[in-house]
Amino acid sequence: MVLLHMKKSEEIQFLHETTVETSVKDVIKEMVEINNLRLRLHRLKMEGDELAEYGPAREPSKVGLDSDEYKSDGQNQHFKEDQTGRRTGHAPIPETAKVLKKTLADAEAAASKNQVKNKVVMRKKDLMECLDNIRGAVMITFPMGLPEWDNVRLAIEDKEELEGSSLGQDIMDEDTAQLWWAGKQMMPENKLKDHVGKNEKTKIICKLQKKGQGAPVREPTV
Repeated sequence: MVLLHMKKSEEIQFLHETTVETSVKDVIKEMVEINNLRLRLHRLKMEGDELAEYGPAREPSKVGLDSDEYKSDGQNQHFKEDQTGRRTGHAPIPETAKVLKKTLADAEAAASKNQVKNKVVMRKKDLMECLDNIRGAVMITFPMGLPEWDNVRLAIEDKEELEGSSLGQDIMDEDTAQLWWAGKQMMPENKLKDHVGKNEKTKIICKLQKKGQGAPVREPTV
């Protein structure tokens, strides 16, 4: 199997395995899916920790307002005020919160850039399993469900609207993404072997790039 080290930046990198007979178009599709799933899991870790700590998100119209309404509505057994005013403060019971945080931490580790150093190939099915585990942990922690505006629910359901935001700047589109290696674009209509040769033990450092961004900084081969 050919080992592709996708390194867009120090923070955005992972290992991907494929064969020299695979089309560049299919490689791009596979790597874009992994890239976007990694980012999605990282967003879930960030928002999920807040959910476990401070409970569901407030309605958008009530973000930043006084917390007295939430303190006195009869749901404050585990009330913990969110100083940012984004969440209700209706924290889950500590036991289930712990399970949720552990599930989020496991997902973050599976999607971590450190997997490159650990020589662990990243696979879509493994990341999807992490996503399913988070979905299950959220359902156990909040059996009544989350409000439709909660970022954790939106990320789980893949309904986030991130276009134009800083969180969305590294999300790729398989139809416009380009794959570069050794200073040259790998053409989608070609097979991988047309660029890297027929040796299935080849290892390269490559980059996914959005169309129109030009050639990325060249990386040496592994």
